[in-house]
Amino acid sequence: MPKRANRSSRSGVKSKWHRCKQVLRFSAISLAALVAIVLLDMAIYASFYHPLTYLYNIASWWQCSNSVIPSCQKTPPRATVAWGKNGMVVTPQREASEVGQQILAEGGNAIDAAVAVGYALAVTDPCCGNLGGGGFMSIHLANGRDTFINFRERAPKSATKDMYLDSSDRVRRDLSTKGYLAVAVPGTVKGLDLALSEYGTMSRAQVMRKAIALAESGFILRSGDVRILDRGTEEFKSQPNVAAIFLKNGKNPYQTGDRFLQPDLARTLKLIADRGPEAFYRGQIATEIVRASQTQGGILAVEDFADYTVKEQPPLRCSYRGYELISAPPPGGGATLCQMLKILEGYELKQLSWHSVKSLHLMLSTMLYAYSDRNKYLGDPDFVSNPIDRLLSPEYAASVRSRIPENRAIPPEPLYSDIAPTEGTNTTHYSIVDRDGNAVAVTYTINSYFGAGVIAGNTGFFLNNEMDDFTVKPGVANNFGLVQGSANQIAPGKRPLSSMSPTIVLKDGKVFLVTGSPGGSTIPTTVLQIITNAIDYGMKIDEAVNAPRLHYQGLPNLVITEPYALDSTTVQKLWDMGYRVAPLFGWGAAESIWVDPQTGRLFGVNDPRKPAGH
Repeated sequence: MPKRANRSSRSGVKSKWHRCKQVLRFSAISLAALVAIVLLDMAIYASFYHPLTYLYNIASWWQCSNSVIPSCQKTPPRATVAWGKNGMVVTPQREASEVGQQILAEGGNAIDAAVAVGYALAVTDPCCGNLGGGGFMSIHLANGRDTFINFRERAPKSATKDMYLDSSDRVRRDLSTKGYLAVAVPGTVKGLDLALSEYGTMSRAQVMRKAIALAESGFILRSGDVRILDRGTEEFKSQPNVAAIFLKNGKNPYQTGDRFLQPDLARTLKLIADRGPEAFYRGQIATEIVRASQTQGGILAVEDFADYTVKEQPPLRCSYRGYELISAPPPGGGATLCQMLKILEGYELKQLSWHSVKSLHLMLSTMLYAYSDRNKYLGDPDFVSNPIDRLLSPEYAASVRSRIPENRAIPPEPLYSDIAPTEGTNTTHYSIVDRDGNAVAVTYTINSYFGAGVIAGNTGFFLNNEMDDFTVKPGVANNFGLVQGSANQIAPGKRPLSSMSPTIVLKDGKVFLVTGSPGGSTIPTTVLQIITNAIDYGMKIDEAVNAPRLHYQGLPNLVITEPYALDSTTVQKLWDMGYRVAPLFGWGAAESIWVDPQTGRLFGVNDPRKPAGH
């Protein structure tokens, strides 16, 4: 028996070894075949990089699973387009758009509607619409006056430039993105109130009435709303006061068709409606936020809220091919947008054709130079000197164009080399034009999805994590991959640099286009492509919004595109030139309004990338 058992054991080992050799032989043959195919493909297409086009298309196919991105559809969905002459409101959430339209129908102007929508989105788009964040508002009045309201968040008075570094001088990223230490002093409530008091025609109670009703009586969730809430489900579970609001019965995710009520937020909105910004910055709301912050590792103080101020100032202005733009001055992203336009104005993009290799090379090079300058020079103008006149001068644009090689990508590292060893894509934008020609573009944010992920007590709204938009450590990338210099380092009372670019385009003094987008560092390039699509390539506004997008900021050294945004030949040629190209899930939600110069008819377009909009 033992001998027979030994023979059986040896036989089993031989059998396993034989199978193993077969697997190894098959693997070796397969690998050799794959190498041969790759080499043959390179030879046929005379390109070392052509095989990567297959990976690009495979990655695009994978990312298009259950995606609403226009480039993923065989028949691209038409953006939701509405038209009229009596005013237009376009937001990323249907109920909020209806609130704005009702305000216009009741005789309010574009500013009244913008404030009403701002509060409504705090209810219906809680990931991004907010009371606990901040933002920018660009305004064009029918009398020809333009203005800009900066209600960007500010760093607490106890903030320090090294507050997110450990004892070994390494970045503790979790501290600047989650919890109360990540929270900057919110500006939304004061910003909206300033806009209303200076340029609106209605009372605070009138414009807030509908937002309060949406919070108190609830609204029916659509699939787009549920998709947004689902992204925060696991985080909601970790905090009882958050779970009580954003999980059904405090336990389970909400479903399409459920009614979503927010009684805590309704009480907060009523306080603001009754007492104005004082309730938020010097009253019960501030007290509750500070108490939660101080007991949970934050540094917010009552003085931070009491001393918060909004800045009204002239907008940043620039021209492009006979059109005039008004956008966000620093710390906003308008300077980056205008710098790119000034560089591109020296090229005949239309003659090069849309998304041709040549036009893409020029656009990508332009993006690289603008972002390297942004991250090197720009910051809160109360703390640093921003060389805007130089960056937007014709001479500087010409000097950049002279440094763009004919058929070769520019290595990004040298452009960032003089930055010492070293910055939520989930923002909200909406556009409004009224019957008289007043126009408003608003972009506001709590930075990441659901901000810092915390709600103070029973206030009912998420607080921002905007402290991550500062340079936590020069040379170290932030949450959006931006590598920034010392101009944007943390300081008490400072506002962090932002990419938000709410933009109004004028032609002969009249509104031509109102646009903007969420998307973190991709915002200026998204707005850039909307504008060039409309002006250079003559696209209708829904085509301009639907068109596939790309983005490049130099570091990280990767050109990202929406899936299938480029054909295989274009991808190969860009790789041949030295670009690294990869598809990424779609970004942005460019809620836009176009005014027909001939008829004055308004065309409002909801970006299909955020299907909850209208």
